[in-house]
Amino acid sequence: MLQDRSSYKLLYSPPVIVAALGYFVDIYDLLLFSIVRKSSLISLGVPEAELFEKGEYLLQTQMFGMLVGGIIWGIMGDKRGRLSVLFGSILLYSLANIANGFVTSVDQYAVLRFIAGVGLAGELGAGITLVSEILPKHLRGYGTAIVAGVGVLGAVAGNFVSKSFDSWQVSYFAGGGMGLLLLIARVSVMESGVFLKVREKEEVSRGNFFQLFTNRKRLVKFLGCIFIGLPIWFTIGILVSFSPEFAKALSITGTITTGDAVMYSYIGLCVGDLGSGIISQLIRSRKKVALTFILMTACLFLLYLFMPIRTATFFYITCFALGVSIGYWALFVTIAAEQFGTNLRSTVATTTPNFIRGTVVPLIWLFKLLRDSIKGHYLPTLGESAAYSKGMIYGALIVGTMTIVIACIALLPIDETFGRDMNFEEET
Repeated sequence: MLQDRSSYKLLYSPPVIVAALGYFVDIYDLLLFSIVRKSSLISLGVPEAELFEKGEYLLQTQMFGMLVGGIIWGIMGDKRGRLSVLFGSILLYSLANIANGFVTSVDQYAVLRFIAGVGLAGELGAGITLVSEILPKHLRGYGTAIVAGVGVLGAVAGNFVSKSFDSWQVSYFAGGGMGLLLLIARVSVMESGVFLKVREKEEVSRGNFFQLFTNRKRLVKFLGCIFIGLPIWFTIGILVSFSPEFAKALSITGTITTGDAVMYSYIGLCVGDLGSGIISQLIRSRKKVALTFILMTACLFLLYLFMPIRTATFFYITCFALGVSIGYWALFVTIAAEQFGTNLRSTVATTTPNFIRGTVVPLIWLFKLLRDSIKGHYLPTLGESAAYSKGMIYGALIVGTMTIVIACIALLPIDETFGRDMNFEEET
């Protein structure tokens, strides 16, 4: 018992602290574009009528970079080690974000958002994998909750910094600078002992991405791990990122900014991440908690789209509540890490969150298609403004419902992994 109590000190060990701070900077940089989207594009000379379209394009470019980076960093994490990926990804996205402050055209912006996306893809998966492997199983859920809980506050910091300076470039410089400062902590962090043991086994294939597709059960689990996170990025990538446009469609009184919507939703996400991690430890189940939060998300996105009180205050309260409901993000990545053996763990834990982030691209495309189609249907009878509102609301309703149904189905074949020993390998 005394040994168990003393082990709680591991929750404050350098790997947990660095992984949490790394994710803080990761989220700061990841959401920064959504926060400064309008101001940065206006300063680059983009007309008001094209802001939404250019914003969609740049967001999709960033997310495509994360898809590519997820595969690269995931494989490297199993071949080279968790620390190499953790700090390599921080270095890449920090330099890319500093360079982002010097862009003079949308094309330059797109190239650097792609490079930043590649860098941003590696930190969370490597951090969660490292923390999952160094902590004893009775602390694993708490550790990953701390990483996510601290990390998502990066969105709050991003909004604060963007409001504190008139220049949007300063926000990018600050994010890059924080990442470079974090690299100093590299000397205090040790590699996962579980990984080091597997690296000594020459007969074990490590980081073989295609191994996920050679076994039907393994493939089904991998796809399940991806799609249970679909409602999270529908909420962040559509409802929150384009909150000013939804506020217009909902006739919200008062001014709604993307930065404030992101801030409130990520404060909620912090609460949800800590809560889901603690609850999963207390009830000794990952799947039950994940299902509960998915169903909460379904209820709250309906409230968002059909909110009875059309004020800015209530809008932001709803954003906070939505953030709490999607606060199974850390749990989602922990589930992925616990499903697979050490020789594939980083590959899965890194690709899974980035594949689901990448689904923002087809989700936005589908939302835009439905939005325009519904708007066109109502335009002749309701007029421009009312037809726009119908397109935004019912387009999001269809896409959101689809993500909830897919997530519930995807949860079925996934193993309950609470308390699982992490010291095992996947067979070839």
